[in-house]
Amino acid sequence: MEIRDAGPADIDGITAIYNDAVLNTTAIWNDLMVDAANRTAWLADRQKAGYPVLVAVDGDGPVLGYASFGDWRAFDGYRHTVEHSVYVRNDQRGRGIGVALMQELIGRARAIGKHVMVAGIEANNAGSIGLHEKLGFEHVGHLKEVGMKFGAWLDLAFMQLKLDTRPTPDA
Repeated sequence: MEIRDAGPADIDGITAIYNDAVLNTTAIWNDLMVDAANRTAWLADRQKAGYPVLVAVDGDGPVLGYASFGDWRAFDGYRHTVEHSVYVRNDQRGRGIGVALMQELIGRARAIGKHVMVAGIEANNAGSIGLHEKLGFEHVGHLKEVGMKFGAWLDLAFMQLKLDTRPTPDA
């Protein structure tokens, strides 16, 4: 398995994984599927901001999973914090793909001087919570019934990973 930067040839695979999560999971709190043009624009926006979109692939095969991060909030004071997403194709979960994607993503965040990485996870998603715990993320909050999907209220668990030990931020 290879972890690499996503490109235009990966859009169909990313779109399929995203839409499967929309239709079948509470990992994404959207109700509407997206098309390739939507994910192409998303990829371009991330790249323009200097943020990675990574894919896991086996040779020339289809995308097995993808991960990215972006700004935590749009205010200057949050510029050292990012929020990430990681998704693995439904038939590939449990093979270490999420861990591999996250390890590379964490390294990329450190390389560009980020201080904290935040995860917002549906509170009953034990697989994602376990993955984040394995990577050193700590539980920092729980918001009750802030979202809904499939006719039910959803709780949001917040986890974070401190990426460095600097005592004060750079300007």
